[in-house]
Amino acid sequence: MQHFIQKNFNSISNTDMNIEEDLYQVYPKNFEDVNPEFLKIDDKYVANLIVTDYGKEMEGVFLDKILSLEIDLQFSMFYEKQPTTEVIKKITYNIGNTGADMKTSNDNQTDAEILSTSYYDAKYIRKQLQIGGEDLYYIYIYMSIYSNSKEKLIKDVQKIEGIANGIGLKVRRALFRQKSVFEMSMPLMKNEDDIKKYYKRNVLTSGIVGTYPFLSNELCDESGILLGVNEFNKSIVMVDRFDSSKYKNSNMCIIGTSGSGKSYFSKLMIARNRYLNVSQYVIDPEREYIKLCNKLGGTIINFDDGKIINVMDIRENSAENGRGYLQNKINKLNAFFSLVFPDLTQEEKNILEEKIIESYKEKEITFDDESLYTEVCGNQFISSKRFKKSVDMPTLNDLYKLIKKDKKIKKLEKLLKPYIDGSMRFLNGYTNVELSNQLIVADIHDVEENNLSIVMFVITEFFWDKIKNSKSQKKILYLDEVWRLIGNNEQTANFVFKMFKTIRKYGGAATAITQDINDFFSLDDGKYGKGILNNSSIKTIFQLEENDLNILRKNMNLSEEEIYKIQNAKRGTCLLYAGSNHMYIKVEASKKEHKYISTDREDN
Repeated sequence: MQHFIQKNFNSISNTDMNIEEDLYQVYPKNFEDVNPEFLKIDDKYVANLIVTDYGKEMEGVFLDKILSLEIDLQFSMFYEKQPTTEVIKKITYNIGNTGADMKTSNDNQTDAEILSTSYYDAKYIRKQLQIGGEDLYYIYIYMSIYSNSKEKLIKDVQKIEGIANGIGLKVRRALFRQKSVFEMSMPLMKNEDDIKKYYKRNVLTSGIVGTYPFLSNELCDESGILLGVNEFNKSIVMVDRFDSSKYKNSNMCIIGTSGSGKSYFSKLMIARNRYLNVSQYVIDPEREYIKLCNKLGGTIINFDDGKIINVMDIRENSAENGRGYLQNKINKLNAFFSLVFPDLTQEEKNILEEKIIESYKEKEITFDDESLYTEVCGNQFISSKRFKKSVDMPTLNDLYKLIKKDKKIKKLEKLLKPYIDGSMRFLNGYTNVELSNQLIVADIHDVEENNLSIVMFVITEFFWDKIKNSKSQKKILYLDEVWRLIGNNEQTANFVFKMFKTIRKYGGAATAITQDINDFFSLDDGKYGKGILNNSSIKTIFQLEENDLNILRKNMNLSEEEIYKIQNAKRGTCLLYAGSNHMYIKVEASKKEHKYISTDREDN
């Protein structure tokens, strides 16, 4: 069995092949084998090494110090299982002969020590084969080092030789055998007899563990999207957030300071999920997703062009938690009006709720769910029901008229006025926004700062009802600057928190994106921020300043090494938590993807 590792990440498959017929397909255009110390392959210099011996006791995964070097390196390891019965016979014969020699070697202390070591090693191996259930293998390791210059190649070879010696490995340069060892380090299942017979080493099954080459968690979900590259071992990282066998839920948190790469990462996910036909809904407070949305053929909701979302709408999929339609809507409207009217007394809240109920009653909508359905006559024999449309619902203007009539809540009239015919009038009227596209971006960049939380809540509820339409269709909701919803208002924070807890049962996934860590954990001693983190199986943490990192540290179980990596992360690198996997990754995009997701001036 050949175990092949290539640190520069070509995708290799160990399949049986006819080496003589297929060799020309993997050979380069130019191949020079005239120097005994290296090969010249196209524009690369290649030197080859053979591991000739190993320390008696190798600790842990002993190849980690070599594999973690920033050197273009290929490993090839062969394991040849030996027949247990024959091995035991040979060992038993050896033990007998060695025992006899030990009795006659007392005159030479050195010989006696060598024989004693050999004797007890052989007995240990036999015991492990007979009782421990292990097998015996021969192991062979070959290395190929690549470089763009002879000078660097020499330094890299010397560095590997020095490290190998330090961990108990003996290596030999493949002088005059460069071509043969190079072929043996390729995935050709080739191990030449005239070389391997000099460098084989026996090892038990338990010893093979030490040659395991994957030193960091590997994460490559079969149906996932590419997120980036593991910075430790350069393996690709692919995550399928909808894989319920690996992840408790499909939610994700993206945390990082401004300019750290979190928006770039979010847009990259949107682009790649688009190709998988995942429905995606994005709340965009900073107008960062418009270019990508246009390129991908998505729909942009911009309230400057006459789009309206009726806050009073009751949609067919809005009922949940065992409550009726109107009861659910009142709860959401209470959250909405807690943002619009933050300083209401309890009496004013009660009166406002009465006016809300009255506004629906005028449209013949009551707490009886049947009141939300209208009879539709097909013919004289058949009739059916349909759920009421937006034009059958009350609007904020209807509620406004009722408020004006009640002197006890007269002050609400002025506060609600901007929502009737002022800057927020896009929430008053009949909904004319369509959600038929699989990519919808709500552009709320032009909404005034003090109204952003209100609009984000309305759109989140709007998208949430759409997400509940179908359980079979995969969909993702992106909440950029989510701290606006969970940082200051308990009712909106509770709505978002519950959505994170229940979205999975509708085939959906929620993505919380934030750079304001303080506000993310500010409400109720961080209750809602912690709740969203705990209900997100996948977390990506980009670079954070020390103050933000200290806050995050209190709410997550971060090791000292992880804290150091987050604080010193370069742009576009992040700490990824995916289920039980923790790894440091670099986000990778193709040139084409980069062009449409980058915000750098030179890319626009």
